[in-house]
Amino acid sequence: MTDAEALYDDLAGVVDLFGALSRAELGRALDELAFKQGRDADAAALSAAVEDAVREYYLVAYDRDGVALLVPGPAAFPSLPANAEDLPHILDVDRRTVDRGSAADAAAARLRRDSEAAVRAGDEARIERLLDVAYDAELWAPGDADAAATVETVRARLEAALD
Repeated sequence: MTDAEALYDDLAGVVDLFGALSRAELGRALDELAFKQGRDADAAALSAAVEDAVREYYLVAYDRDGVALLVPGPAAFPSLPANAEDLPHILDVDRRTVDRGSAADAAAARLRRDSEAAVRAGDEARIERLLDVAYDAELWAPGDADAAATVETVRARLEAALD
């Protein structure tokens, strides 16, 4: 596991403490976590790490009642960084119930867009990465027929692109 993957899993773990968080809430949580760990938070670096975690499917963004929320994604193995267990007591954010169907649909739609772009660009490394994500996504959101059908179609297209 790379340092980046460990960081993405930690980000997913922080989000998982709350069920789902907005980007602003996650930013506050990461600021508090840095303070608890006795270090300064680099807002720009943390924001870039969150965007990278979304790009790599460690976090998935979905819309809930007009609010964009992040949830742990299909590539994540959520882990808790030191002192993260205190965050629910520090932040004024209630635990959210995740609409798994909406999150799965958002992940599947993004996976479709990303795979189309990777195939058009002939980006073999990205195609292989997205193929791994497609396999993870099938297990991540069981029971959502629409998302499953989209992911199955995406997987077939990615496999064909590698042949």
